[in-house]
Amino acid sequence: MVTDNRPPSDTDQTAQDRVLADALKTLHRDMLTEPVPPSLLAAAKVAAEVHERTTAWWRWGGMAASVMLAFGLGWTVHGQWPSQGGSRSTVASQTPEIRFATQAQIAHAVYSPEVKHPVEVAAEQQDHLVQWLSKRLGRSLKVPQLHEQGFDLVGGRLLPGDEGARAQFMFQNASGERLTLYIGVVTPTHSHGKQGETAFSYADEGAVPAFYWVDQGFGYALSGKLERAQLLKLAEVVYRQL
Repeated sequence: MVTDNRPPSDTDQTAQDRVLADALKTLHRDMLTEPVPPSLLAAAKVAAEVHERTTAWWRWGGMAASVMLAFGLGWTVHGQWPSQGGSRSTVASQTPEIRFATQAQIAHAVYSPEVKHPVEVAAEQQDHLVQWLSKRLGRSLKVPQLHEQGFDLVGGRLLPGDEGARAQFMFQNASGERLTLYIGVVTPTHSHGKQGETAFSYADEGAVPAFYWVDQGFGYALSGKLERAQLLKLAEVVYRQL
């Protein structure tokens, strides 16, 4: 018997590869027609959610960085804030009160979605929080008690502002809805109000509604995704306590 030890030609190799490929297709043909396993569908859903959260994180992270830069530069970088109706107003033409409210709304939008780090100092250290923020803002601050209205203190943080440091207190109810009280020095315009101070004003442009007011040179803005009447009632409670 004579054995052919010659290497296969290119034609023979191609034919063998085709036979092997056909065999593999036949072997896994049933798998190709089977429905996608629920476990893989669940994994794909989780991956999509992770991607969405990551995208949101970068969006909010970018906004947070813009907030810090805008605060430091007097909001010259952004220059504009979109309204719900699509019109825009330049920051240069805004009153100090409106600019204060806008900054409060953005600060709420940046920090209220946070899960692990919504505040710098938690409610468990309320005395330290109030003492620290009072020192930085140069005025004795108080944390309003909103427990009867269904909201408890989460904590607070220090933020920069046009006229110095700003404080943000965050509250949350049983369903996870959050409110933020934003406080800082505001030099009001003298176009209305006694001694240039404002009554309650409502801002519904931007990321979240807010009621804001100025009292003795200090601005206050309560922001939250609530109905106007409910937010106003909470603002009145806060005002009476402060």
